Amino acid sequence: PSIHPSIPPSLTVDYPTDPLHHNSHGVRGGMGERGHLMCFCPVDALTHEREDLFVQKLRQCCVLFDFVSDPLSDLKYKEVKRAGLNEMVEYITHNRDVVTEAIYPEGVNMFSVNLFRTLPPSSNPTGAEFDPEEDEPTLEAAWPHLQLVYEFFLRFLESTDFQPNIAKKYIDQKFVMSLLELFDSEDPRERDFLKTILHRIYGKFLGLRAYIRRQINNIFYRFIYETEHHNGIAELLEILGSIINGFALPLKEEHKMFLIRVLLPLHKVKSLSVYHPQLAYCVVQFLEKDSSLTEPVIVGLLKFWPKTHSPKEVMFLNELEEILDVIEPSEFVKVMEPLFRQLAKCVSSPHFQVAERALYYWNNEYIMSLISDNAAKILPIMFPALYKNSKSHWNKTIHGLIYNALKLFMEMNQKLFDDCTQQYKAEKQKEKFKIKEREEIWLKIEDLARKNPRVLNRPPASPNHSVSPPSLGETTALG
Repeated sequence: PSIHPSIPPSLTVDYPTDPLHHNSHGVRGGMGERGHLMCFCPVDALTHEREDLFVQKLRQCCVLFDFVSDPLSDLKYKEVKRAGLNEMVEYITHNRDVVTEAIYPEGVNMFSVNLFRTLPPSSNPTGAEFDPEEDEPTLEAAWPHLQLVYEFFLRFLESTDFQPNIAKKYIDQKFVMSLLELFDSEDPRERDFLKTILHRIYGKFLGLRAYIRRQINNIFYRFIYETEHHNGIAELLEILGSIINGFALPLKEEHKMFLIRVLLPLHKVKSLSVYHPQLAYCVVQFLEKDSSLTEPVIVGLLKFWPKTHSPKEVMFLNELEEILDVIEPSEFVKVMEPLFRQLAKCVSSPHFQVAERALYYWNNEYIMSLISDNAAKILPIMFPALYKNSKSHWNKTIHGLIYNALKLFMEMNQKLFDDCTQQYKAEKQKEKFKIKEREEIWLKIEDLARKNPRVLNRPPASPNHSVSPPSLGETTALG
């Protein structure tokens, strides 16, 4: 609704010429010329002048302030800008026909001036690399202004008046590249806005879609193979989850390569826990689109399976269950043997959370139906690990879960279960026989050594001298 209050007199202020005084971020300089920061009347006060007033207001909000080195400076004028931004957010939200052709360059420019900046290096008081799991993020000091700039631009993109054909002259590849660079911001509030804005741009600008996917790929490649540090991986994966969901069938080769060359290697990065839920969602989305990708995905997961990091192993088990929930029976048959060999190792893990998570698979009805249909292959793989750990695992909870799994196997196929039991016991007897045989051989060797005259006649070794190894002739004599 339009309001028409009387126009208050303009408040005119000469802002300082020192660049740091109008730098919202304390990172880059602002305008170096003299100008005016004015309190305009509300932009919807006069209908016939509102476009001109809107443009002036947008230009007014390009003045930047210092929130870092001198946060108490220019408080009155920081409030003037905050009020102006807030007014424009309300105006563009509640009015129609306000995004005219003249507003596009001004709106994009205001967004660019306020937000496109060099991000500060990650700050960590201990001097070590920033750890997103442990360290507190550095929040953006200029957020009172930046939040409203993001709010305005998001409402601008979502406005019913917004026309991508006009906006594409200003929202181009260079703009997208600058936007993507901001995803490395430590401030999670900023990354959340960026995620929504990039998703809107992807939806509205068809000509930029391939470019956006390509640049996100490049960020992932640098993250995986060079830096292993980027603050926005979770948000970028969340965007990709929506993009993958909209892929047309059959999937393009480019998209399949993205799964194999980017999403799977992302599992090996040490900070996986920060973005794993979003990554697992993307992988499952691909498998729901094309089940033929199941085998390379599971083989890839087994390739990157953690050897010594138990919390990461639990994450892999979580993701694997999500994959098995959507797997086709025909695809399951292709991967079940290597898959259950890995599960047998997990059940035998001394880390009880790994063993517990693997044994929870036996509570999943769909997985149990797959196991039941292929018990002849799966039970011989799993039985030794289950039987051994039912007695030897240190954790009592694991004992109960293993007994449950063995009981389910027994109910599936009693004869097969009995055969596996007999085979396991026979293997154990063979092992005992081999151990006994080995001990007897060593006893014979010791007996021969005692009877060897060279050994008997050798003087005792001095306490200060080590015994030298036997000569070649002595070794031959032993034989």
